[in-house]
Amino acid sequence: MRRTTRRQFLRGMGGASLALPWMPSLATAGEASTPLMRMAHFYVPIGVVRRGFFPGEAEHIIPKGNLGNVMKSLGKQNPFASDQPLGELTPTMQPLEPIKHKLTLITGMDRTFQQGTDVHAQCASCYLSSAVPYTVQGTAWPLDRTLDHLVADHIGRQTPFSTLEFSCNSHRDNKESIYFDNISWYGTGHLAPSIRDPRKMYRRLFSTREIDRYRDVTDLVLADAHELQHELAYDDRHKFAEYFESIRAIELQMDRLEKMKGELARIQMDEPPEAHLPRGEYIRLMGDLMVVALQTGLTNVATFMVGPERWDTPFLFESLFDTPRSHHQMSHNQTKMIDDLLKVDLFHMQQFAYLVQKMDAIEQPDGATLLDHTLFTYGSGLGDGSTHQYNDLPIIVAGGGNRVKSGRHINMPEGTPLANLWLTQAQLMGVSMPRFADSTGVIQPFVAV
Repeated sequence: MRRTTRRQFLRGMGGASLALPWMPSLATAGEASTPLMRMAHFYVPIGVVRRGFFPGEAEHIIPKGNLGNVMKSLGKQNPFASDQPLGELTPTMQPLEPIKHKLTLITGMDRTFQQGTDVHAQCASCYLSSAVPYTVQGTAWPLDRTLDHLVADHIGRQTPFSTLEFSCNSHRDNKESIYFDNISWYGTGHLAPSIRDPRKMYRRLFSTREIDRYRDVTDLVLADAHELQHELAYDDRHKFAEYFESIRAIELQMDRLEKMKGELARIQMDEPPEAHLPRGEYIRLMGDLMVVALQTGLTNVATFMVGPERWDTPFLFESLFDTPRSHHQMSHNQTKMIDDLLKVDLFHMQQFAYLVQKMDAIEQPDGATLLDHTLFTYGSGLGDGSTHQYNDLPIIVAGGGNRVKSGRHINMPEGTPLANLWLTQAQLMGVSMPRFADSTGVIQPFVAV
């Protein structure tokens, strides 16, 4: 039987290209049996309500107002031992219950902060760099080349895109600088621009021509795949059909988006924020695109920013509230808004859980899942939006397979640099760095022996 490689099939036809997931029938003797590791970062802005997220803090004090000068936890640090099994999940983490055996909760991590500029500006832009304060010339922020690009420098040459940057901020009326709305940077002052429009991201991933060529991209590739399907085993035919069904579902959502935008354009009015898709559906659609990119080998490194820091422009959280709400403003009024803030935190966690479980359902050549071969990190550059604390950040790492000790809660000593985790992740990705930014060492309890 003639063997067909995934790379040969990437050509498609008529200017269309669509990468395939791994299938045993397409495997050749020369292909590696173990996929490369991937890395993705799911960034949540403005921190979390601590009593809903952190174990042991359910009864801690509720911050009053905008406590911009506190910069630390008002309650005690988590009292648990440094490394123990992940027990009953807190209310905010409940959506992760079905997959908690593949999670690692890490508390006690502190982010670099450089006095003299706004906390929000640093917590997003410096989240993945953590440079030592006052060591980077020409910037008021401790901002250097971020982790995703340092890792991609070593493994990004094997994929069409060395990195991909996703953003779920659809607003354009920004009053803030780019530092509040980006976590991926090529270097000091050099932004790695994120893509916010699902259709634009789809075109970047799957289309090589203009929109008239793009619309039927799946049909073109399926036509070229007709002969290939006869060579697939029964199980692979089913997997093949499932994969293209998921691509078609994304395409149909894109068509819905395009149609609604066209209708709005004929009306003499400004397009309302988030008018095209409900907030949760929009985030999940962008997440679907990220997962497909990781699954098919279009990239092995991605960043995913749920929303911007400190922007007061409200989002309409359709499943939560009847009117648009400003996440930032709510965070400064926790005594009155704490229940609504907890809903927002849970909403964000539900989107993360959706993507974690989606990745865990995708089989890889070695029988493991895409999640097993991915370090997928949920995190924020603030520990709380009211105190503006840059210590004790909310961090969850999903996946990692047998490389990490999952199903654990690791509580690091107060003051442990967040860069220790990034250094650990770089090494797990096969990138040797003796030190990263202000790191002091690898997090040993996180690494499987």
